[in-house]
Amino acid sequence: MSEYNFDVEKITGEVVAWIQRWISENGNDKTKVVIGVSGGKDSSTVSALLVKALGKDRVIGVMMPNGEQKDISDSKALIEHLGIKNFTVNIKKAYEGIQSAFKDAGVVSSDSDSFSPVFKTNTPARLRMATLYGIGAQIGNCRVVNTCNLSEDLVGYSTFYGDAAGDFAPINKLTTEEVVAIGDYLGLPPSLTHKAPSDGMCGKTDEDNLGFTYHEVNELARKNIKGPNAEKITAKYKANLFKVKIIDLPCYRPDLPLFFEI
Repeated sequence: MSEYNFDVEKITGEVVAWIQRWISENGNDKTKVVIGVSGGKDSSTVSALLVKALGKDRVIGVMMPNGEQKDISDSKALIEHLGIKNFTVNIKKAYEGIQSAFKDAGVVSSDSDSFSPVFKTNTPARLRMATLYGIGAQIGNCRVVNTCNLSEDLVGYSTFYGDAAGDFAPINKLTTEEVVAIGDYLGLPPSLTHKAPSDGMCGKTDEDNLGFTYHEVNELARKNIKGPNAEKITAKYKANLFKVKIIDLPCYRPDLPLFFEI
């Protein structure tokens, strides 16, 4: 295992080459890619990598608010910055339709507050993934991009068959800090690459919900440096490892140390 040394220029070039190779092997020179654009560092950096690898005419960004999205201006800023084709699909009616169907079926009572927090968090994510595949099917000759990163996957902070799904995963084995470094290297606005990750629903950041920082996760993963929450991080890793093993997407794998089996 190599000593940890993140060469952003080298890694960026390798990711771009990997994307080009994967699309060539699983599509053709006209294949387009569909990506959900949230306005955060992951979708922003992956979008920029896709544009560099394939050209902006082959990248389709999709904004998917659930009703009102307060930070949708960040998504629009990324799309304008990259100049990619885009669609806005508001999933509110689809989400409300599923809730209504559940009430009609007697799964829950007529009180909307009867829906569990897990339902409220994961269902929109799964609707968004269905939306991306629907757009890909409508356009034709498209591949759907996964934007999850290593840090999230290590602690299970993604929705099973929601944002954890996709056809290929360019940054799946890169940490949050490595993703930020690539985004900065590619010239993305710092307001996007350094934005605190959040699910956009509960008003808290991912790190608030987890109870530890991604930096601590990254230090443990890459350098085996154990911070105050090492046991908690390891427990979450073990509890959620099954997700990663089931949804084992094609991904770029850097030659970097990793002190977890994943």
